Amino acid sequence: MSHVCIIAEAGVNHNGSFDLAVKMVDAAKTAGVDYVKFQTFVPEKLVSKYAEKAEYQKQTTGEEESQLSMLRKLSLTQSDFVKLKEYCDTQQIGFISTPFDFESLDFLETLDMDFWKVPSGEITNLPYLEKIAMTGRKVVMSTGMCDIDEINAAIDVLEKNGTKDIVLLHCNTQYPTPFSDVNLSAMNTIKEKTGKSVGYSDHTLGIEVPIAAVALGATVIEKHFTLNKNMEGPDHRASLNPDELKSMVNAIRNIENSIGDGIKATSDSEKANKSVARKSIVASRDIVEGEVLTVENITVKRPGTGISPMRWHDVVGKKAIKSFKEDELIEI
Repeated sequence: MSHVCIIAEAGVNHNGSFDLAVKMVDAAKTAGVDYVKFQTFVPEKLVSKYAEKAEYQKQTTGEEESQLSMLRKLSLTQSDFVKLKEYCDTQQIGFISTPFDFESLDFLETLDMDFWKVPSGEITNLPYLEKIAMTGRKVVMSTGMCDIDEINAAIDVLEKNGTKDIVLLHCNTQYPTPFSDVNLSAMNTIKEKTGKSVGYSDHTLGIEVPIAAVALGATVIEKHFTLNKNMEGPDHRASLNPDELKSMVNAIRNIENSIGDGIKATSDSEKANKSVARKSIVASRDIVEGEVLTVENITVKRPGTGISPMRWHDVVGKKAIKSFKEDELIEI
């Protein structure tokens, strides 16, 4: 199996602090992920002043302020993102940030990222998709809240405007996602219906589901993380802490290493155990030369270095070519 791309979603869990964002890069690097991802937006261009918070945001940050007020506290400057990109380069970890408005998109294009990460909320934003596609970069797109028709419509926009390399992430846009709503099988339905590579963007608590997604064929995994789940902010509680992130990465690497080529054959590591675990036809008592071999004087025991029991009927009825002691391997 090819290398699974793991994206550690820092999102807005830096709480608007550049220093905290740098620490998140360090934590992501230590965990062994491929990319650390942020979110770039101009609050006033992302939401209207009338936009309410999502229910989970109300639960985690209160109902007093608007979504706009909340996002103003969680934004970083363009200068911050330039420095974060440079820091990621020095630490040899990929930098990605999702743009949520045209100004942010134009700015991030100057940072020469490896691909665009399109969030679920923008999959029905035609002007946004057109602008993304016109850059010609690879797109990794989450599909939370979508049906197949909406996914195909977004693909059509991207492809008609210049993007051919598209990876689709199955996703559920609830924080945290109930396990009963994950519907992980839909990931491969997306693959079958679109012909695109697929992955999984996870919002469940814990690390089990993204690991399972890799076993089912995910090529990209995205997961929120935080330095401390008890910090103030909308996404911390549904995120992994650094130790959990590292455990997820290690488990995914083990799973991808375990997938193999699908050919059922004796592996190199088990070859030596063949002779120990399998059995051979042996004498069940002393046998004299010329005696007929029967079910009364032969049996099957370890080791497997002699005649295979699969040749039992070839042996029964033959005459002993020499004398055999009890438990000695039969020869014919």
